[in-house]
Parts: sequence; C-alpha cells; structure tokens
Amino acid sequence: MNGLFRYFALCCAVVILVSCGWVEVPSEGTGTSRYKSSSTVSQNRSNQRQIPGTVLVQKGDTVYGISRKHGVSVRSIIDANNLKAPFHLNKGQRLRLPQGPVHVVQRGDTLYSVSRQYRTDVYTLAKNNQLKSPYTLHAGQRLKLPGGAQKKPTVRNARTSYTVQRKPTTSGLSPRVNAQPSYKPTTVAKAKPRISRKSIPKPPPRSGSRFSWPTQGKVISRFGVKRDGLRNDGINISAKRGSAVMAAENGVVAYSGNELRGFGNMLLIKHSGGWITAYAHNEKILVKRGQKVKRGQTIASVGSSGGVTKPQLHFEIRRGMNPVNPKKYLGS
Repeated sequence: MNGLFRYFALCCAVVILVSCGWVEVPSEGTGTSRYKSSSTVSQNRSNQRQIPGTVLVQKGDTVYGISRKHGVSVRSIIDANNLKAPFHLNKGQRLRLPQGPVHVVQRGDTLYSVSRQYRTDVYTLAKNNQLKSPYTLHAGQRLKLPGGAQKKPTVRNARTSYTVQRKPTTSGLSPRVNAQPSYKPTTVAKAKPRISRKSIPKPPPRSGSRFSWPTQGKVISRFGVKRDGLRNDGINISAKRGSAVMAAENGVVAYSGNELRGFGNMLLIKHSGGWITAYAHNEKILVKRGQKVKRGQTIASVGSSGGVTKPQLHFEIRRGMNPVNPKKYLGS
C-alpha cells in the first residue's frame, strides 16, 4: 500500500514539473545537468535558425572575415548594420548581409559563360556560391556576383574580334582562372578596356613560324581544364622576382595596364597574322601601348601582381579570340 502511494506521489510531481514548463538541458562541456526554461530554449533555437539575408556571428568572427566568406564588401556590411569603429562583433549577434548583384541562370549557361558576361573569374563565382566540381548550373538558379561586377556589353565588329575604340583593351583575354587558385584582393575592372586598331601601328612581320619562350623558369600551371573544373587559357611559369620578361615575337604593344581582375600588370602584344600574346602578373612594365617590339626584347619584369602570391608569369598565345596551347607553338 505504501509503495503504491509513493508511486502515485512521484507521478504527480512529474506532472507538476512538466506543467510548469521546465525541462532538463545538459550544460555545455560539463556533462552535468542544469535546468532551463522551455521558453528560453525556444528563444535560443529561434535566434540560431537561419534567416535569409542575415548571418549569426560566431566566436572569432570579424567583419572582414564575414565579408570574404559571403562575397560582400566590408563597407557594405558596416553601413547595413550601422556598425561603429572599431567594429567589434559579439557571438550571437545577427548581421544583415547586403544583397549584392545576382545573375539568374538561363538555359545553356555555364559558370564560365557567366564569368565572361560579368568580367570576373570562375574561381570567384564558385567560391561565392559554394559550388563544387563539376559546377553544374540549373535554369532559374540565382548566382551571387562579386561586388562591383558589371555585365559586359555585347560588341559587334564584322572585321575583327576586337572592338575599335581609343581606350586600350583586355577583351582578347577571357577572365578565367589563370594561375594557382591562391587569390588575394584585386581591383575590380572599371569601364571595358578595348584594343584600338586605328591608334596602334601595324605589327611588323614575324621573324619565324614559332614563338620564343618569354622567360626562363618552371611551368607550374599547364594549359587547359584542371581537376577541379577550372581552366587555364595559357601557362604559368615560376621565375625569380624581377627576372626579364621578353617579347615572344616581333609585334606591337596593343595593351599595357592592370584593369582586368586577377591578371595584375599585363601586356598584350599583337603580331602579324592575327596572333596575340599575353603577359600577366608582371612587377614592372617597360613598354607602352603602340610601341613596336622585337623578338627577345625585354618588355617587363616577373612579379606577383593580380591574383597570385608567388612570382610567376602567366603567358598566353591566341589566334584571334581563341586561346591555343603555348607549348605547341613555342620553340625548344
């Protein structure tokens, strides 16, 4: 009889505790138990759930780190959340993420074709959208674009692949990944630079059928598609910083500048027969647009400008708009 009474009393106590809204929740990292209100637990879960357009600050997060992770600028995060210097963040703080430009995927789009439209690179698009190889896209999918990305206008020119205008060009180069995928912040391209056929001299005749090597060093990135689905339109040659970069053939400098994202200080040299060679990541450029150069002439010095961290030369050979494997056209 006494045992039955104790059992009944225990059941009543449990019912009373449950009706009061208390549950037993283990405390973090101790293995012991601590009592918390069920309403508090619900509130914590509500705070931790994902809310579109926001991010919940974790321990160790910084404004810069969040901007890199989500592909938005530091300034836009500061402005959107009215943050004040020195911009310290607290764990559990919720930040609004500014909605940057997006591209709605159309039928037939590829990550590469989208990168071409917005003058960015495949690596940045894949990273901003957390895409994995083989980077398959679906119609209607929304791709976050890097801050400052602008759609490249459609250009028509019946006589040549390059548009005639007074400003210099990098339109002969596709903004694809051109080196090892170790990127650092670079300046976003401004107005579209273009080659002007009217304002540069006619290229001199070539000295031979093959091009010469532009610098001495080890090839660290070969032409073509990589394992992760990215593509190199040329080759990358590791060399000592400051080493001479030489013209691969007689020609005329069609572009000298650093407007194209990821390529740093770059030269385009136009050769007779519709050939173009490109030299990127230079430390210094020693020739000007419109200047005629000879095969083997020093035109720049090896550096690590643009989207690379180690001294190297990104070198391309193009026939018109089409990149070709430089090793097939370089002399021994």
